[in-house]
Parts: sequence; structure tokens; C-alpha cells
Amino acid sequence: MLNFDHKVVLVTGGGSGIGKATAEAFAACGATVVISDIAAEAGEATAAQLRAGGHTALFVHADVGNAAHVTNLMAEILATYGRLDIAINNAGVEGPLQRTAEASEETFDHIMAVNVKGVWLCLKEEINIMLAQGKGAIVNIASVAGLVGAHSLGIYSASKHAVIGLTRSAALEYARKGLRVNAVCPSFIRTPMVERGMTASPQFLESVIHNHPSRRVGEAAEVSAAILWLASDEASFVNGAALPVDGAFTAQ
Repeated sequence: MLNFDHKVVLVTGGGSGIGKATAEAFAACGATVVISDIAAEAGEATAAQLRAGGHTALFVHADVGNAAHVTNLMAEILATYGRLDIAINNAGVEGPLQRTAEASEETFDHIMAVNVKGVWLCLKEEINIMLAQGKGAIVNIASVAGLVGAHSLGIYSASKHAVIGLTRSAALEYARKGLRVNAVCPSFIRTPMVERGMTASPQFLESVIHNHPSRRVGEAAEVSAAILWLASDEASFVNGAALPVDGAFTAQ
């Protein structure tokens, strides 16, 4: 098992899905976990669950697309723990299933505000904290839709391509400063986000399974395992990577 004793870890969007699984996995490996989420009830529930299990966890309500919220989040982390060793920028939204020409400007602005601007705002703050420390690891949650196109999810796909671009650029900029910035690219994972898609389109799950070489969807714990490895010293020479966790989906 990886060891994150004495490490302070931030997981945005930690109230559910991949974020929750990741917060649980870090806590199980000894980390102090800070959870942020726009959904206050879910975020606090995750933190309370971890504390009940004997772990150290803090919830901070934040909308990552809001610069003031992000600044406050980082200030609370520093005020409480004095450092930030690892950051997992997971918070994101998917938007409705629509072809590119059918989507609205409001949908575009909302997805980009969370998935791209939110990651960028967090990166800015996290990088400055870690530069002062001389070390740090950041993992951004992108998607296989950031590696290939996604039918009826064009704006979402564009946003995840942007996350990979930010990841690679930041890795290049700060590699000599002791920082590592990587991305994980999950395919369809059993989370509330994917379940919403299944509800919106009854044939959605069937088509997802059919298009996966593994003939199944993934589990959140399978993604969190990759995230923890990328954030650990075991991946010390991995920087600027966009790691698919996709059951060979992008190998087709």
C-alpha cells in the first residue's frame, strides 16, 4: 500500500463519484484530506465519514469556477495545516447529451467555467503554494473525451482537451521547480455523472458496454488507484502525462 502519512491532500469535487473514492483512498493511506465541493451536504458527509473512521479530514465549501471561493479554499488549507502536498483537481460537470450545433451558449459557458476555468484557478493557487514549499504533486481529472472526440458531448470533450493542455503546459513550466503535474483520463466509470447519462438515454449503458473492449464500465476505485500512484513518489519521474484508465477504449 502507498504511504501518504503527514501529507496534506486536496480533492475538489470530493463529495461523490471519483472524488469521494479518491478521498477515501488517500485517507486509508494515512493522508490528511481536504475535501471541497459545491454540494455542501455531500462534501461534509464525505469528510464526516472519514473522521468517523479515525482519519483527519476537513470540508471546505467551494465553487471552483469562482476565483474568490478558490482563494478562500487555499487560505483555509494553509491556515489549518500550513501546507499542501498534493492536489487532485477533480470537480467537473458533463452537460446534456447534445450535438454540437444544438448546444446553447449557456451550456458552453457553464461547462467551461467549471471544467477549464475551475482547474486553471485551482492550478494557479496550488502551484504558488507548492513553489514556496519546493515540492508538490498535482493530478487533474480529464477524460478519454480529452483524448478523442465524444459524440453528443462536444463541449465536454473540448473542456477535457483543455485540461490536458493545461496539465502538459504546467508540467513543462515547473518541472525544474520540484512540481509534477499529471492527468488521469477515465472512460465511463460508475459514478452519479454517468448514471445521469443512463437516465437521460435508456440505451446509453448498452452502447457504452458495447464500445468498450473490456465490455464493462469501470469503477471509481480503479480510477482512484491510478490517481494515488501518480501523486506518489513511486511516480517521481512521471510528469506531464495523460494516463488513460479506460479498459482499452482509446487503444481501438
